[in-house]
Amino acid sequence: MRILTTITVLFAFCLPAAAADKSKKGKMDEDVKKATALALEWLASKQNSDGSWSAGDNTYEHNTAITGFALMAFMSQGHVPNQGKYGPEVAKGTRFLLASGRESDGYLIGSRGGNMYCHGMATLALSQVFGMTGDEEVKKVLKRAIDLIIRCQSPDGGWRYEPQPTGSDISVTIMQVMALRGAKDSGLHVPDRTLKKALEYINSCYDPSSGGYTYQPYNRAPGFARTAAGICVIKLTGEYDKNVDRSVEFLKRSMEYPREHYWYGHYYACHAFYQVGGKDWEDYYALIKKEFLAMQQSDGHWPRGRDGQSPGPVYQTAIAVIVLSVPADYLPIFQR
Repeated sequence: MRILTTITVLFAFCLPAAAADKSKKGKMDEDVKKATALALEWLASKQNSDGSWSAGDNTYEHNTAITGFALMAFMSQGHVPNQGKYGPEVAKGTRFLLASGRESDGYLIGSRGGNMYCHGMATLALSQVFGMTGDEEVKKVLKRAIDLIIRCQSPDGGWRYEPQPTGSDISVTIMQVMALRGAKDSGLHVPDRTLKKALEYINSCYDPSSGGYTYQPYNRAPGFARTAAGICVIKLTGEYDKNVDRSVEFLKRSMEYPREHYWYGHYYACHAFYQVGGKDWEDYYALIKKEFLAMQQSDGHWPRGRDGQSPGPVYQTAIAVIVLSVPADYLPIFQR
């Protein structure tokens, strides 16, 4: 299978290929450039022979979600299949995801298994590859993956762990909304009703007393990662929400010492703050840049966060690169 034998992005809906003209992209500080360059070198050294990535620490081996995060990290710096310094690694990782689709329904979990977390993240990564390249091989697999997400939406509008319309939570739901939005931005059809129903579910998780979002309606306290996810859904669905300002304030209050899901939370928080923009984004990025750069290890990777819940160093390093690279403005899903 050859990916990107040619890069032809002549569709009105497509964003420019990431590697086409880096001079038109945003700028990153020199210290961030150095840190992320070292991190990408470390990530490249951890790629498995089949093109996948594992989380590290003998966890989530050859996993489609971890591979999706790693690919997003490389693409956030302008590397696409066979283009850029790490083009070969991105091409190999993309081939792994393309080969991971289940024949019966396009479920992107590979031979090692997984769940809708894995499917959603892998689908998002492929949507970014397609949006940045227009590759038709990627489009075929991506369309099947998106169709599965649409079919598996629960009656209440959300998604759960299995590819069946039998439950919902905010964490799995945001994964699918990110994938759907990425696919829609790249020109694939996503029914408006699907996104509208997803927003209805997210709104049911809103906690009016705090401005935050809960894991499921009424059954858990609002939290940092969950609120970041909630704001992301609002922004990704393009709907006005009068409560978003209160949610942003909750996120700011809980950001300094998140009790759980440190890396996962900041993966969504960076997207939420960037879409909000203005001083909120500037303050967030200045704080997280300082914190992340201080945590990076000498070989380029990032250790577990304050909560100790991260699955492994590949996961947190990929997220750190994605967050720090938002100003570079390469990934379509992060663009305003």
